[in-house]
Amino acid sequence: MNGEVGAYVVDVRDGRVGQVMGHEGGYVQLRPVGGGREWDCPPEAMGEAPPGEVLRARVRRINQEGRLP
Repeated sequence: MNGEVGAYVVDVRDGRVGQVMGHEGGYVQLRPVGGGREWDCPPEAMGEAPPGEVLRARVRRINQEGRLP
C-alpha cells in the first residue's frame, strides 16, 4: 500500500477516495480528490485506489463546482 504523500488511496471503511496529505499520530491524513476537508484514516484501513475511481472522483468534484445555485 502506497502511503506516500501525493498518492491516491481508498478509505476501505467507507469507500472514499483521497489523496495522502501527511501522517500524524499514527494516522494518515487524506483529502478528497479535488480538495475539501481532510480526514484521518488508520493505515490498515487504506486500500489501493484504482485509476478509474480517482478519475470518477475528480469528475464528480468538477461537476459539483460547475453547478449554478
